[in-house]
Amino acid sequence: MSVMAHTDRVLSGIQPTADSFHIGNYLGALRSWVELQDTHEAFYTVVDQHAITVEYDPAELRQRTLVSFAQLLACGVDPERSVLFVQSHVPEHAQLAWVLSCITGYGEASRMTQFKDKSARDGTGAVSVGLFTYPVLMAADILVYQATGVPVGEDQRQHLELTRGLAQRFNARFGETFVVPEPLILKDTAKIKDLQEPTAKMSKSLPGGCVMLLDDPKKIAKKIKSAVTDSETVVRFDPETKPGVSNLLTILSALSGRTISELESHYEGSMYGPLKVDVADAVVEFATTYQSRTNEYLQDPAELHRLMELGAQKAREVATRTLADVYNRVGFVAIK
Repeated sequence: MSVMAHTDRVLSGIQPTADSFHIGNYLGALRSWVELQDTHEAFYTVVDQHAITVEYDPAELRQRTLVSFAQLLACGVDPERSVLFVQSHVPEHAQLAWVLSCITGYGEASRMTQFKDKSARDGTGAVSVGLFTYPVLMAADILVYQATGVPVGEDQRQHLELTRGLAQRFNARFGETFVVPEPLILKDTAKIKDLQEPTAKMSKSLPGGCVMLLDDPKKIAKKIKSAVTDSETVVRFDPETKPGVSNLLTILSALSGRTISELESHYEGSMYGPLKVDVADAVVEFATTYQSRTNEYLQDPAELHRLMELGAQKAREVATRTLADVYNRVGFVAIK
């Protein structure tokens, strides 16, 4: 497979920064990863190098990386149909990131809004250079595989624009080298909100309203049944005035396959209680199977590491060719 011989290749990654993925991760992104395997040449990665841009515990990172990899397998990422790997197992990411950092302007890097937000929240004054430059590493993640498309949410769109700009700049200066990736707009992805703050995106940083898929089923059910709704009693989808109820309908629709309008009709005349019970049952049913599959992989570490090694080998088949081309074009001397 030559570097430029594909037409539909996607790259996406997820950080191992929590002990479990949450329902928003699955319905908002990971379910689409599984579906993309049918239509695209898919490269998926646990981006552990991005996870060390802030304070972290090494033992915790190691365990979370294993658990994240196992969860991706559990939710349907198939190592026979896609390339699934851990970022740090492919050194070409960091090697390409250095080259790209040398054509990135300080000003454009400092304009990245996520850096501003995260450094403002840090509060310690110990913001790392890694946090500042991680959008360049993200660009390397994408460009080293010559990805044509990248599934992105609004929070990552600015980083993809930087990636596109760096690819175009490199191509103009050194010759056509990189595919310029396009944002991949996915249909039917569910935007899951926090159960306690339904105007905010569900996030592990707001644990009170975040449903972790590896949590005890009783804890999952309790969180959903305690979800904030409103003072009305009508089950109606209206994200502006009824964000809590709309969020519950979105989750149930995504997991059950029933449309929002079907659910509105079903709950017509009922209070919020039955809706919460049904959402809790649907999430617990999904999470129970998900947990079982995840634990099967975690209980077989030899197989988990075999799949990691297989994914890294497949990833490096592409990444080493891209990096060799880049090194040649920038003037580095190759070892014969």
